[in-house]
Amino acid sequence: MKNKLIYIAILLVTFTSCKKYFEVDNSDRETIPNLFSKIEGFRSSILGTYGLTFDYYASYFYYYPEVAGNMVDITKTGLNVMKQQQDFLSDPEEEIQAVGYIWRRVLTTIANANNIIEQAPEFVKNNPNHKTEVDQIKAQALFIRALAHFDLCRAYAQPWNYTADAGHPGVPIVLKNPAPEDKVSRASVKDVYAQVIKDLKEAETLFGNSTAQSTYYASKKSVQALLARVYLYSEKWDDAISYAGAVIGNSTLAYENDYAAMFNDLAPGVETIFRLNGRLRTKKLGEVYALKDATYVPADTLMSLFKDPTDIRLGLFQTMPDIAGKYLTKKWTITVQFDGSTEKYDPMVLRVSEMYMIRAEANLAKDRMDLAADDLKVLIGRALKKDPADIAFSDMSKNFLTRTLIEERAKEFCFEGHNFFDITRMKQNLVRGATTTSIVKRIDYPSNFFILPIPQSEIDANPGMTGNPAVNK
Repeated sequence: MKNKLIYIAILLVTFTSCKKYFEVDNSDRETIPNLFSKIEGFRSSILGTYGLTFDYYASYFYYYPEVAGNMVDITKTGLNVMKQQQDFLSDPEEEIQAVGYIWRRVLTTIANANNIIEQAPEFVKNNPNHKTEVDQIKAQALFIRALAHFDLCRAYAQPWNYTADAGHPGVPIVLKNPAPEDKVSRASVKDVYAQVIKDLKEAETLFGNSTAQSTYYASKKSVQALLARVYLYSEKWDDAISYAGAVIGNSTLAYENDYAAMFNDLAPGVETIFRLNGRLRTKKLGEVYALKDATYVPADTLMSLFKDPTDIRLGLFQTMPDIAGKYLTKKWTITVQFDGSTEKYDPMVLRVSEMYMIRAEANLAKDRMDLAADDLKVLIGRALKKDPADIAFSDMSKNFLTRTLIEERAKEFCFEGHNFFDITRMKQNLVRGATTTSIVKRIDYPSNFFILPIPQSEIDANPGMTGNPAVNK
């Protein structure tokens, strides 16, 4: 049997016990047809798929755009802290570290979603009384499959606008779990995005007017929010504006105490659209950003962006007691009472603030400076506890507003897995500050080093797979 990671992902399919949310139960290895012969199989499988999504979000995939970017410093050494990703020395031979881990875990997530999507029509045909529930589960699986393909593409392929037609190599589009002898090749970035959008559009239709169970489950709103992000990345400005606006019109921002609460109080958050539930799962996010022994800390480049001491986001930082001028982030710190059963660190995937940023950026691209400024003023006003009407820009030029947007994105979404992806899709140079311990101080765009290598074990075992220039040696 060929030892390809894409096929290994299929073998790693695990399903969740109905007893505990997101608790993977490896002991129950029913065959797929038997598992999906009952509605309980669909219920447990979608929970397992959420759990697998959590696994890659609460680990290397979530850290990668932080350490590869320019707003985080690493305080420790060793393989597990992703120093090789910060120094752009990623090794294709990495199996259990970032390169192999992200690839394998995302494909495992896709494999689980595929099983649900593939088995749903036959089950509904034989059990029409369960159609409504299975349609909702299938919609969730389509959302996760779209998110996973999009995430894989962001990590292992250059951004959409790297070539004029987005025809450069992306990642495999896996819609049916392959056999070990199958050759699985990379699709173009254009085709990957087309499939992501197709899955999301189908999910949007299946969700209909249903009400979301909670922000820990995919919903019509989370589908629309992800579509807004995908359209932004692919520079479909009108579609990005439309979908971001639809979400904004059906959502609320977190103000004052509610802002910190969505990170510190074990609460989903009033502006959360979709996040992943970490209850009874790994505490890695809490560990790498721990106040007493942090692996990742804010860089000087980030802290220098906060010009106004009244900014509510500064409440999510704390001075480092033993190093003058250095700070710690409190975004992944629990400030309410908790115990072993309630402690959890839930990766944020989509929230309302991003929708305002997306709409502002898309309007800027269309030279609608007034509309872009309006959305930026909403977020800046929220941060400074001011009415947006009281926020005045000294300059309404496109350059000034673009620079303001880039800085506001960095302040707003730090430590939430955005920084490096924003740098590359905006065709910026990577420039780090004085406090970085990386050997890399600057890399100009474009660069072959701005993506991860394809795992070497995948290339060796899969005749259809090709590597990335420079990083795949």
